[in-house]
Amino acid sequence: MKAFGELFQTADWKAEKHVPVIECPDHVKAGEAFGVTLTVGKEIPHPNTTEHHIRWIALYFQGQDDKFPYEVGRVEFTAHGESAAGANQGPAYSHPQATVWVKLAKPGVLYAASYCNIHGFWQGNRAITVAS
Repeated sequence: MKAFGELFQTADWKAEKHVPVIECPDHVKAGEAFGVTLTVGKEIPHPNTTEHHIRWIALYFQGQDDKFPYEVGRVEFTAHGESAAGANQGPAYSHPQATVWVKLAKPGVLYAASYCNIHGFWQGNRAITVAS
């Protein structure tokens, strides 16, 4: 049996449409809010259909020397063209992109996790420095 962490896949987001991309400044000031944009399918669009879609993206931060990460935010994508008329007949489709605003007190690593209903869990990460 695999450990939960072994279920997460990773790859170069420029070649794999499932990897969550983290966009934010490389350097921020301590205690100042900044936006972190999370996207699945940034370079290669993900087909967000009833049959194949991204259900959620979550953002975590693990501060330098911290034992555990903190969940910063989670976004659910719940419209995938479903309707009583049938698959992909609905009036709304979610786009797997969101911006989460955060303040940090110290440097560390941002982690993003996402879930595709067909291809499972995916992860991405990005180091960030914090100046006083």
